[in-house]
This record gives sequence, structure tokens and C-alpha cells, in this order.
Amino acid sequence: MPAYLPATVGMPLSEVDTPALILELDAFERNLDRMDASLKGKSIRLRPHAKSHKCPEIALRQIRRGAAGVCCQKVSEAEAMVDGGVPDVLIANEVVGAPKLKRLIALAKRARVAVCADDAGNVTALDEAARAAGVRLDVLVEVNVGANRCGVEPGEPSLRLAQAIARSRNLRFAGLQAYQGAAQHLRKVEERRAAIEAACAHVQETLELLEDARIPCERVTGAGTGTYMIEALSGVYHELQAGSYIFMDVDYAKNDWTESGIPRFEHSLYVWTTVMSRTAPERAVVDAGLKASSVDSGMPRVAELEGAEYVKASDEHGVLKLNGNVRLAVGEKLKLIPGHCDPTVNLYDQYVCVRNGRVEAIWPITARGAVW
Repeated sequence: MPAYLPATVGMPLSEVDTPALILELDAFERNLDRMDASLKGKSIRLRPHAKSHKCPEIALRQIRRGAAGVCCQKVSEAEAMVDGGVPDVLIANEVVGAPKLKRLIALAKRARVAVCADDAGNVTALDEAARAAGVRLDVLVEVNVGANRCGVEPGEPSLRLAQAIARSRNLRFAGLQAYQGAAQHLRKVEERRAAIEAACAHVQETLELLEDARIPCERVTGAGTGTYMIEALSGVYHELQAGSYIFMDVDYAKNDWTESGIPRFEHSLYVWTTVMSRTAPERAVVDAGLKASSVDSGMPRVAELEGAEYVKASDEHGVLKLNGNVRLAVGEKLKLIPGHCDPTVNLYDQYVCVRNGRVEAIWPITARGAVW
């Protein structure tokens, strides 16, 4: 924790210093409830992605509601989760290089940890590191199901890698990682459905080859907030890795959710900011710029104020374009909805958790900056 905090428990929201990352607890909890209700009666597990929140407190709340564990993208994120009491972590990514492998294996001695691979040489390195430490490590084959990022090609290439894992004395083939990240922000439901149906076909092809080779596949894991119900109903997936549903952001709000089967999650995460300059009637400047809110998926949106548009960000400043009816004074505070929640969270040390206009808790973002 830094020496200075923007808020203390019991403080009115109006007194919270800015910029601050605000979590509206009622909306956050309703999002958790909506996810639980949407999966009720379905034989599929939720393994939410912790890269969205980077906070063990949130992870443990999800696990207490029945989540199988969490996903992480980096060893350092997984270390923060395990240090915070999370017992089961899938690193849904490749881990490469001796220093990271050493930390990965050390972590596997403290919790249930699995990792993904898409390269035979990396499998060999994982096996050697596990052997040196005297552990047996769960490894999933990451299959490229259309995102064209990481992942070995489906079918025979994926089978060959699974066979290499199964032959390794210190590794255990633990299933398939099949995340179609490119589908999450396709705006139309039918576009997202088509992308996931293609992903499922790739997975099914691979599963049939594994079955023919008598290699059991205990889980297929993947899915995100934009598509998870399609994967849940596919009969192919066992775990869902949705993460952003707890917060939502401007980019996800642009998706069409009609007839998707996915509930309308609400915004719960905001950047709290102060008007610091009002030198022109059509312009206000706030103290939340690039170092306070990610703009990779577009600008933040001003919440709860019609006629104000966030149009420009520099390091420490955000420029609002105002219509003639907006009256804002220097010192007034506003909520901004982040364009992209994940990298915005990574800019802060803590969530200021608010209920009914008062600070109820401060939750450390202990995996903030955990990128190695």
C-alpha cells in the first residue's frame, strides 16, 4: 500500500481524492448474481479471469460463490493470487524462460497451478524444470481457434503436442485451452456466434483425434464475457474464463446483447475525477488523463451527465467537450466509465469500494503492474 490513500473507510464519495478507481459495490454484486443465475442448472464451471481485477479479495469472493479457481496471464499475477489465498490458478498463457519457469514450479508447490503450452521445446523446458524441483505439473495445449495469437493449430498439430506432454515424466496433460479472444467485441450477436461455432469445430476436431489416440481430455477451457453463453451451451467447453463481466466498460457496452442469452451486466467500475480547469464555455479539463484511464479501446465516457463528452487525453489531463447546457465548476467531481477496464485497473493500487455514497472498503490491487 502507498503511504497516501485517496480515501478512508466511512468517507463520503464527495470527499474521495482524485483520480481514484471507484467500485460501486451494489452494481458489482448484482453482476456476480447475474452470472450465477445465468449458469444455474448448467454443467459447466466458471473460472473467471483475474487479469481483469488483479485482486485476491475479488477472486476469493468469486470462489466462495462456486468458481473453480481463477485464470491469470502472468506468473507474477498467479503469485499475487496464491499469496492472497487463492488455491487454484490456471495460467492461461505460455511461460517461457528459466527465471519464470523456476517461479512457476515454486508456485506449483504451494497451490494447484496449471499452465498452457503451444511449443514442443517449451514442453521440454517445463518437463526439465518440474523434474529438477520434484513436482508434476499440469499442462494444457493451447489451440488456435481463430484469434491467431498464441496457440498451436487444431487437429494433428494439437494432438502431437498433447502426446509430447503425455510422454513427459513430470508433466500431466490437463486439457485444451481454447479462447477465442477476437470474438469478444464483435458487435453483432450473430458474428460472435459464428466465431464461437468455428472455434468449437476446431476443438471438436482435436477432441476426436485425442480420443482416437486414447488420450483423455478432462477439460476444455476458454470463453469471455462477450460469448460465454455460446460456449456454455456448446457441449464442448467445461470451463468459462469470463472476466470483465464484473466491471464492464465502454467497449463492451457497444456490443449488441439482444438474444445472446447473456444478461445485461452493468457498469460498476469508474474513474473518479475532478474538474481542474474551466477557461472556455465549451470545455472543461479533468485530472484524469492517460495515466488514469486506458484509451486503447476508445475514450472514457462521462457517466451521469448529459452533454459532456470526453474527447482528448494527455498524460495528466482529460478534455471534456460541453454543450451549452452543461454547468461545471472547478472542483466538481465526475465519474468516468473506462474505455477498457483491464488496463485501467492496472494503473491503480486500490479499489475505493463505495455503497450508498460512502466508502465501505479499500481493496488492494496486489497484482497491479504484475507483467512478468
